Amino acid sequence: MRIRFQKLAMLAMIFLLSSCASLLGSRNVELSLAQLQDAMARKFPFNSRYLELVDVRLTNPRLSLQPGTNRLITTMDASIAPPFMEKSWTGNFTMSSFLKVDPAKRAIMLDDPRMENIAIAGLTGPYAGRITKAVGLLAEQLLQDTPLYTFDAQDFRYAGAQFLPTKINTTSSGLVVTFEPAR
Repeated sequence: MRIRFQKLAMLAMIFLLSSCASLLGSRNVELSLAQLQDAMARKFPFNSRYLELVDVRLTNPRLSLQPGTNRLITTMDASIAPPFMEKSWTGNFTMSSFLKVDPAKRAIMLDDPRMENIAIAGLTGPYAGRITKAVGLLAEQLLQDTPLYTFDAQDFRYAGAQFLPTKINTTSSGLVVTFEPAR
């Protein structure tokens, strides 16, 4: 009789503990723009040669957010230099990207980057449009699926329960990531 009671009590405890995660409800984790800026700055400078035609160096990323659209705006300084010329051009790019969560990587990723503006001083002549377009494509490829911020493993656990990110909202001062209990 005592063993049956212990087994029944153990089953009741397991049931209660497993239902606790759903009782906890969702929770929000706030990431400030300064945290995001620091995380992005660690990925720069970026140097690349595109199709053996142009060397691109991207530095000094500056982030801002578009509240309500869940887009991140990234402005970065650029230096473009064809390897066959001694001259280089400098300026900046402004790109926007959607934000998505990759639970497997525990990261907020940039998605669907779009070139918003390219301003390169001194880039003139018949190839200016082609070089600008090529560099814009390179920058979009650079940012696609780039991890912006990686969560610590403990961010996915709370009160002994496993949580998964389900939603990202942008504000003027940062991101709010909503975590829901894993089912």
